[in-house]
Amino acid sequence: MVGRIAARASVVIWMSALAAGATMNSTAVAQAPAHPSPAALFEPADTCKACHNNLVTRAGEDVSIYTDWRASMMANSARDPYWMAAVRREVIDHPAASADIENECSICHMPMTTFPDRAAGLKGRIFDHLPSGRSDDPDTRLASDGVSCTVCHQIQATNLGTPSSFTGGYVIDVTESAGARRIFGPFQVDAGRTRVMQSSSGFQPAQSTHVQQSELCATCHTLFTHALAAGAGPTALPEQSPYLEWQQSAYLDTQSCQSCHMPVVEEEMPLTQVLPQPREGVSRHTFRGGNFFMMKILNRFRADLGVRATPREMDAAVARTEKHLQEDTASVSITRAERTGNTLAIDVDVENLAGHKLPTAYPSRRAWIHLAVRDAGGQAVFETGAFSADGRIVGNDNDADATRFEPHYAEITQADQVQVYESVMVDPGGRVTTGLLSGTRYVKDNRLLPRGMNKADASAEVAVHGAAAQDADFAGGHDRVAYRIALDGAQGPLTVTVQLWFQPIGYRWAVNFRNYDAPETRRFVGYWDAMAGESALVLAKSSSVVR
Repeated sequence: MVGRIAARASVVIWMSALAAGATMNSTAVAQAPAHPSPAALFEPADTCKACHNNLVTRAGEDVSIYTDWRASMMANSARDPYWMAAVRREVIDHPAASADIENECSICHMPMTTFPDRAAGLKGRIFDHLPSGRSDDPDTRLASDGVSCTVCHQIQATNLGTPSSFTGGYVIDVTESAGARRIFGPFQVDAGRTRVMQSSSGFQPAQSTHVQQSELCATCHTLFTHALAAGAGPTALPEQSPYLEWQQSAYLDTQSCQSCHMPVVEEEMPLTQVLPQPREGVSRHTFRGGNFFMMKILNRFRADLGVRATPREMDAAVARTEKHLQEDTASVSITRAERTGNTLAIDVDVENLAGHKLPTAYPSRRAWIHLAVRDAGGQAVFETGAFSADGRIVGNDNDADATRFEPHYAEITQADQVQVYESVMVDPGGRVTTGLLSGTRYVKDNRLLPRGMNKADASAEVAVHGAAAQDADFAGGHDRVAYRIALDGAQGPLTVTVQLWFQPIGYRWAVNFRNYDAPETRRFVGYWDAMAGESALVLAKSSSVVR
C-alpha cells in the first residue's frame, strides 16, 4: 500500500525515466505536457464496456472482460475501506509526511488521477477524491475506477522486471495525442477492428506480449517502504514481494502471475461483441486473489462505498475467490497419528501449492493450523488454533496482546501454542507494529515457502525470519509440525482433525484502528465488528482415527 516515501531512486515514471537517460519507446519524445489531464491520458472502464461485454461461453457462463473486472479488487482498489483507513492511520502517525504518503499510496490504488500529477512533478492525492462519486471533483470517476483498463493496457515494456519499475514505477507514455494512444494486448488486431476501436475509444490497439508477463504485475505488487519513525535507518522494508518470491520458486519458467490469477477461457472466445473474432487463449479478467473478505465487505456495504458491480456479480467474485483458495493454494495431511500409552504423537504436513509464499503480499494476511483431538464421546481432549467469531485465533499471543506474537513451532505440546504462518514487523525500538511506516524489520516471517525456494540462499527481500530459519522441516513448498499431546487417560478411539485456515486481515491489523479517531478508521472498525466472523476461511482439512 504505502510505497517508498524518501529517496525513491528505484521508482521510475515516464518523466524520471527520461531524465535518467532510460531507453524509451520510439513513440516517446523529450517534452511531455506540463500537466497532462487525467482525461487526456485515460478513459473510464465504461468506455471499454460498450464492446468488451456480453461474452458468454457455450455452457452459458458470462466471461465478459468488463463484468469480470468490475467485481474484482482491481476495480475496487480506490473503494477499499481498509486501504483508506490504513492511509489515514499513517497520515495521523506521520503528519509531516502526509502529502508524500498520499502520493505513494495512490499511484497503485488510484492511478488515473495520480499518474498525471506525478508525470508533471506534482503529488498524487487521495482524500481530495473521496468519497467516490463526489460531484465537485471533475476527476472523481477516474479516481474511483481504480486499476482500470486504460492503466494496465497502456503500461509499456520499458524497465519491467527491474527495481526501477517496482513500487508503482510503471511507464506510460504521456506524449501521444488523442486517437494515437496505444493500448497493448496479446493479439494482433486487423485494420478494420483497429478503426472501430479508435473511433469508439480514442485508443489504438497494439500487439505486445509483455501484458502477459509477471513483470507487469510486479510494478504494483512489489512494494518497499521506508520507516518514518524516530530512529529508523535508511533500510527499505519489503512490504510485499510476491513477484520476487515467484522468481525464486520452481514456477519461474512454467507459470506466470497471469496464468493463475487471470485463468484462460477453455474454449475459443471473442474479445468483443462487435465484429466478434473467436480467439484461443483469452484470459479472464477476474484477477483471482486472496481477499474474499474485502469483497464481502464491498458487497454488504455497497451503498457506503459506491460499488458499481451488482450484488450478483460480487457474490460470484467471492465464490470464485473462495473456490480458488480452497482448490489451488494448499493441502494439509496427517502423516502420523500414533498413541503410545498416555501420549498421542501427530505429525501434520502443510503443502504450499501457490507460486509464492502463502500467505503473500500485504502483511495483514495470515494462515494457521487448527488441530483438535476428540474422544469416543466427542469431547475435546486437546485443541489449538480454533477460530473465534470476533476474528481472533484462540491461544494466539498477538490477538491477546498487541506487544507479543506467536513464535514459529517445530513441535507443539500445549493448547496455547498455535502455528501461525505470518510476517511480524517491529519499529526502531523493537516493538511489534502494524504501522507500515513504523516498521523497520521483520522479526518473524514463517509464511509457507513456494516449491523450489531454498531458504538458505533466498534473497534478503524474501528471507525467512525467526525460528523457522532453523527448522529443518520448514522448507520449500512445505512445513511439518509435530504435536505431542498428553492424553490424561482419554478413552479411544480418538478422532484427530486438522484444518488450515486463512485470514486476509488479521485481528490485530483491524482492531489497532480503534486507536485512531477518523472517519475512515471508525468506518472500517464498524465493518469489522459486523463481519469479523466471516473474515477467515478453511483452505484445506484432513482427519484420522487413532484406536
